[in-house]
Amino acid sequence: MKRIAILGSTGSIGVNTLKVISHFPDRFRVIGLTTNSNIELLSKQIKEFKPRFVCVSDNKAGFALRKKLNTANTKLFIGAQGLEALVSIKDIDKIVLAISGAAALLPLLKALERGKEVALANKEALVMAGPLIMDLARKKKTKIIPVDSEQSAIWQCLGEEPRSRLKHIYLTASGGPFRTVSPAALKSISISTVLRHPKWKMGKKISVDSATLMNKGLELLETMFLFGIPSEKIKILIHPQALIHSMVEFIDGIVLAQLSSTDMRIPIQYALSYPQRISNSLPVIDFYKLQELHFAKPDFKRFPCLNLAYRAARELGTMPCVLNAANEVVVSEFLGKRLGFISIPKVIERVMDRHRSKLSPHLSDILAADKWAREEAYKAIRAI
Repeated sequence: MKRIAILGSTGSIGVNTLKVISHFPDRFRVIGLTTNSNIELLSKQIKEFKPRFVCVSDNKAGFALRKKLNTANTKLFIGAQGLEALVSIKDIDKIVLAISGAAALLPLLKALERGKEVALANKEALVMAGPLIMDLARKKKTKIIPVDSEQSAIWQCLGEEPRSRLKHIYLTASGGPFRTVSPAALKSISISTVLRHPKWKMGKKISVDSATLMNKGLELLETMFLFGIPSEKIKILIHPQALIHSMVEFIDGIVLAQLSSTDMRIPIQYALSYPQRISNSLPVIDFYKLQELHFAKPDFKRFPCLNLAYRAARELGTMPCVLNAANEVVVSEFLGKRLGFISIPKVIERVMDRHRSKLSPHLSDILAADKWAREEAYKAIRAI
């Protein structure tokens, strides 16, 4: 019986994680749940899964929940300090980190510091501070198990192979909703169209990132840090069917690919059950009906965010953190109808151009770069 805490239980990954857990009551027990402010859904989850600990990061929402929560059965933590307290609880065997954006960084570091095994469904933290995170995981001799389908695929295909035997990683991308749309048509694209991903049901932020292909750029950086692989060995490959979740090519010409249906519950279940594999009734690929698979090079002119991610991968230091922070701002402003879709990469590039990257940064340098980049992004948006 593994005792699980889910940070970000009210988001898409958190909800799907609970769906997986509900099918295996003899294997997993929910011991902790957290949300930023969605206390309505959290209350339903508390009623169903009866966790011993919950946390609400937003103070106002947290105090609202306290008024109606039976604290005799469930201990409530509130705010950032409360989140740190929850991840430090000894009874937790594994933490599923599904908090979106940069907000996941400090809880992740705290979890690793406490020696917790982490099933990581957040890429932004690794983009911001990959070397710091991986160094801490090695120091504490704890595992980071990837949940994202692409990183899970790479992890499964690489296995224990020495990195010296690796030739390339093919990081697959569906291409998003605008794979075949002309650049001119993107000028008048609506928010609802951007959020309509052809293959995956996801949250708003990651849906926008998928439309700009910044999501794949962030995954490029995530892959570098998570597996210790230089960017020149990572190739992004458009694969519209989204059945091959990534591939690993070795120096002898052998390519290993991981295939599964486009259902996030599949990599979530493996991250929970690792090192075991357990049977389920999730969708499978019917190879008798599958007639063909398509692949293509990404169009870097159509999707300039990919160029910006490769630039950050070359420069390193605090530049990946700046890329991520500026992107979080522009996505938020786009969703708030204060920025056009085609201006997203323009603002990010302006912020990156103004940044002097600091190599081998400490945590304080990363947090300072994150704050600076957000302020610069708002300045650049006002100047448009």
